[in-house]
Amino acid sequence: MTGVESPVYEPGHGLLKGRTAVITAAAGAGIGGATARRFLEEGARVLISDAHTRRLKEYEAELGRGFPGAVSAVPCDVTDEAQVRALFDAAAEEHGRLDVVVNNAGLGGTSALVDMTDEQWSRVLDVTLNGTFRCTRAALRLMRDSGGGVIVNNASVVGWRAQAGQAHYAAAKAGVMALTRCAAVEAAGYGVRVNAVSPSLAMHPHLVKVTSAELLEELTGREAFGRYAEPWEVANVIVFLASGYSSYMTGEVVAVSSQHA
Repeated sequence: MTGVESPVYEPGHGLLKGRTAVITAAAGAGIGGATARRFLEEGARVLISDAHTRRLKEYEAELGRGFPGAVSAVPCDVTDEAQVRALFDAAAEEHGRLDVVVNNAGLGGTSALVDMTDEQWSRVLDVTLNGTFRCTRAALRLMRDSGGGVIVNNASVVGWRAQAGQAHYAAAKAGVMALTRCAAVEAAGYGVRVNAVSPSLAMHPHLVKVTSAELLEELTGREAFGRYAEPWEVANVIVFLASGYSSYMTGEVVAVSSQHA
């Protein structure tokens, strides 16, 4: 990490006590895994999901040692509607109701637009935008019937600003932002709030493997703090949006970065 000082990891304050949550792409590393841990620290019961079954089960076991009885896992590929339905059916069966959904699943990649294939474009859009749509739709159907809830989507600053080689990812994340705003307007009548976080670079071991030192230096240099975010710093903002402290916020995209443009 670069920058003046390291951030302080705050303890839980019971902000989500008694809530039930589903978090996608939460198999340990990155924002999803950090969000699952923070939700548990804040008193929630959490159903984690991911397309990587082995990593998902390993992280379920790890979290279960610290929070026995409060975490479970269901594998889910968000590009498969049947698996999405099975995930939310499992949440309803296990918890009886669903209070919070965090749509974290996304897929990146780097390719110049002139060389990008249809498959590259479609795959990123299907995971990142269509997957968020499928899970949002499933969540709203449950929350509409149970009388309310909260959905938090994971967008990106790339949905606001241009970056070479990221046309597919930027289009998908801009779509997540637009989906968030439209869903919020429709869901308000159900007592459901829909917001999004928009991080820049939240570094974790898997991302380190695919990020060059030059790109890391460039991206961190753009940030006001001169460093990348820790995944749990983004998770803290997701906790806020999931909690009662944001009760009058809906349709918002909250930057967890200084890179708005």
